[in-house]
Amino acid sequence: MAASATRKSFGQALLELGGEYPEIVVLDADLSKSTMSKLFADRYPDRFFEMGIQEANMIGVGAGLALAGKKPFVCSFACFVTGRYDTIRISVAYSQAPVRIVGTHAGIGIGEDGNSQMGLEDLGLMRGLPNMTVIQPADDIETRQAVRWMVEHDVPSYIRLTRQNVKDVNGPGYEFRIGKAVELLPGRDVTIVVSGGTVFHAVDAAQSLALEGIDAGVVNVHTLKPIDADMIVRSADTTGRIVTVEDHNIIGGLGSAVAEVLAEHGKGRLTRLGLPDVFGESGSPADLYRKYRLDAPGIAASVRDALGR
Repeated sequence: MAASATRKSFGQALLELGGEYPEIVVLDADLSKSTMSKLFADRYPDRFFEMGIQEANMIGVGAGLALAGKKPFVCSFACFVTGRYDTIRISVAYSQAPVRIVGTHAGIGIGEDGNSQMGLEDLGLMRGLPNMTVIQPADDIETRQAVRWMVEHDVPSYIRLTRQNVKDVNGPGYEFRIGKAVELLPGRDVTIVVSGGTVFHAVDAAQSLALEGIDAGVVNVHTLKPIDADMIVRSADTTGRIVTVEDHNIIGGLGSAVAEVLAEHGKGRLTRLGLPDVFGESGSPADLYRKYRLDAPGIAASVRDALGR
C-alpha cells in the first residue's frame, strides 16, 4: 500500500482546486512549509496571505473573507489553530462564516516535538461548536475528496491532518460522503471503530486477529460531526462489542462520540483506546504509538482484552 501524510495530500488537493475555484484564498500562521499550504502560495501568491504567528487574527480575517464571498482556508498546527477557540466560536461558528479550518500535526504521531506541538484536545473543542463540521480523513484519496467537499460546501468546517505518513486503506473507486462512515472490514466478534492516522493500524490489527480466530470488523469514521449513528448502531447490533481507536484524548473525541451514540440507543459494550486523559510527550512516533497501544499489536492486544481472550 502507498503511504503519504494527509497534510501533503491536503496541500496537493488545494493546489489542484485552486485552478477550478478562483474564490479560494489561503491564510497561514508562519507554518506554510509544514501545513503544505506553501504549494498553493507558490502557484497563487496573490491569493495567499502569510499572517505570522497570529492565529486569532488569521481566523478573524478568514471569517471576513468568507462573509465577503471567498472560500478561505486558515491553516496551522491543530493545537495552535484550535487554541484560538474563542475566536472560532464567535467569528466562525456563531456567525456561520464558511471558514475552512485546517489543523495539521495532530496527535502523538508527530513524535519528538512533544506536547506543546501536539493537538490532542482539538476534536473535543470543534465537536462542541454548533454549525461546525469535523472531518478526519484516513488516507490520500479520502483527504483529497474531503478537501473538495469543503470547497464545494459553504459551511464552517475543521479538518484534522497527520504529519506522519499513513497507508492507503481505500480503493480507487472510493467515494467520500460526509457523515457516512466506511466499513473497511466486516466482523462478527468485535468492531474496531477508528479515525485518521490510526486507521491503517486497525486494519493491520484486524488481519492479525483473524489468524487467531477473532473476526474483527473495522469501521473508518472520517466525519466525527455529523457522526454516522446508523453505522455505529448496526455494528453494535452485529458484534455487541465496540473498540474505538484514536490519536486524541479519549475525552471529547471519537470515543466520546461513539459512547454518546451507544448510550442514546442502549446498545453494545465499549472500550475506548487513545490518550487516557493525559498530555502528550516527546518520543519517536513508533515508540509513542507502542506505549499507548495505538499501533497494530497494541490495538490487537486491546481487542483481546475487551473480549476476555
